[in-house]
Amino acid sequence: MGPHRDSASGGMPQRVEKGGDPSLSYTVEAAQGPVKLRYFAPPDPLHAYFGSVYIFTESADRYLDVTRADVPQLRFMVAGAGDYHFHDGTVAATPEICLLGPTLGATRFELNGPACVVGISLLPAGWVSLGGGDASLLADRLRDMSAEKNGAMAALLTRLKGMHDPEAIAACCWSVLAQWVRPLPETSWRLLEAVDNWLMGEGSPRIEALVEQTGLSPRQLARMTNRYYGCPPKLLARKYRALRCSARIALDQHSWQELCEDGRFYDQSHFIREIKHFIGLTPHQLQTEPTAVAQLTLLRRSLGGDVAVLNRFS
Repeated sequence: MGPHRDSASGGMPQRVEKGGDPSLSYTVEAAQGPVKLRYFAPPDPLHAYFGSVYIFTESADRYLDVTRADVPQLRFMVAGAGDYHFHDGTVAATPEICLLGPTLGATRFELNGPACVVGISLLPAGWVSLGGGDASLLADRLRDMSAEKNGAMAALLTRLKGMHDPEAIAACCWSVLAQWVRPLPETSWRLLEAVDNWLMGEGSPRIEALVEQTGLSPRQLARMTNRYYGCPPKLLARKYRALRCSARIALDQHSWQELCEDGRFYDQSHFIREIKHFIGLTPHQLQTEPTAVAQLTLLRRSLGGDVAVLNRFS
């Protein structure tokens, strides 16, 4: 399903900045047909834990789209209901309060009528703070969080259902999340920083480079990246390579044929398969007619302020 082109904006998402501190107030807002998506960057103390708060609304009688492989998400279904279709064929109905684990392939979703979702993207430290456990055990799966945090999750959903101002919604979420975060040991922070820099620092990250940087063995690294990111280093590197390429294709209008030929992929068929698997669209579709959600999700890269670098591409 391609996006309806909005005549007022020329069909392109609109970026909005309000206030003096972009790290607190920067949003990305867009309207394409029945779909609107707005992002709010985290306040400084939460940068290392969360990527953004976002508010997604759609007004169609039935809406289907695809989301790319992603970091974990905590989502509150303020209105509406639907299903997730994971890349391995598993279908799961979304609960009102949903912890979606890290996804390792594109995920289709279907909404049965108008919907409003308030979501929070979770970086590894945020995942740990919410008690996610070993991330690999919830990869491409979800968990009902309605009874978690001694009823605090359900109480937050009730509050969100009674709110209408987007900035107040974001502020409410950040206030509650700030009460839940727990600092990690210094050794864990150093490991996460090393893995993030490794993923973002090379076009096609090599495991040998991460081994050298951390001093850990491949087996130790696999155990740690499974726990915090949901998969071993090789698959993690493939995922972020595809995410970075997709952003360059869709946002920077970079030739996908040139990206294919720069040594990161075996050939064009390999490139197309990787993008299709992790993004849900072919390179040609990304360049010419990305779906509404695919295009709007990519705009997280534009979040201002000192947003964690990993979140710019996830």
